[in-house]
Amino acid sequence: MTLTYILLATLASGVLSVIVAGWLAFRYFARFLHQMISFSVGIMLSVALLHTLPEAFDSEADTRVLFALLLVGLLGFFVLEKLAVLRHNHHHEHDGHGHPPGHDAHEAGRGGLAVLLGDGLHNFCDGIVIAAAFLADPMLGLLTTLTIAVHEIPQELGDFIVLVNAGFTRKRALLFNALSSLMAIAGGLVGYYLLAGSTQWLPYVLTLAASSFLYIAVADLMPQMQRRTTLRDSLPQFALIAAGVVTIYAVNSAFHHHAHDDGHAHGAPAALEEASQHPAR
Repeated sequence: MTLTYILLATLASGVLSVIVAGWLAFRYFARFLHQMISFSVGIMLSVALLHTLPEAFDSEADTRVLFALLLVGLLGFFVLEKLAVLRHNHHHEHDGHGHPPGHDAHEAGRGGLAVLLGDGLHNFCDGIVIAAAFLADPMLGLLTTLTIAVHEIPQELGDFIVLVNAGFTRKRALLFNALSSLMAIAGGLVGYYLLAGSTQWLPYVLTLAASSFLYIAVADLMPQMQRRTTLRDSLPQFALIAAGVVTIYAVNSAFHHHAHDDGHAHGAPAALEEASQHPAR
């Protein structure tokens, strides 16, 4: 059953996020990109700090090792981005950032293939993270999937725009992005079969996942939000960050309420059976 959840989650976080991004691109192009970024920040920080890290630190792993791994993860993502191995570009033409005309075509470089390869690797790693989260706790798996999907929508939208500027038609850009997103399913399968029999590694994988969420939110997304300095732009940002936090809280509360009700439903017959076997004296 866990493997089924992982496959469905990786499919949702990958292919469905591409479809949503493509729909936004066809219907509204990138008008909602900045709103999605603000909402993503609230989601990513909440899941990393309130769920993923507590789950990792609630294990028998040495907390000092986990903190060291968190530091290594943050610095590692910084180095990878410096080397242009990891890219989280959400820019697009006429986005108010002052890019010269043709900036995205220049960024897309050699036909956009580098964008697709990088996106495929990124999706593969997302699949491993989702598998680790579900193996640790189904609720964490659900929240992690939501986090990745919400972030992937503006990520895929940015990639879509870069590919279009690189010469892809909109349909081809959508198709290639969808094919690249299937790497999340491969990552989910690899993660499941590697970690299912080695659960002692789960806290370390979860810590690295949290460092990824924190780095993307703080080092990539929030600086983009800082470029909009007027009160008119800032107030919606605060509201959307808060909406992201509330969304995670609501999903978590609903899940635990459902689990609590199921526990009562299954626990009552067991209690009656035990009482019948051990009547009061």
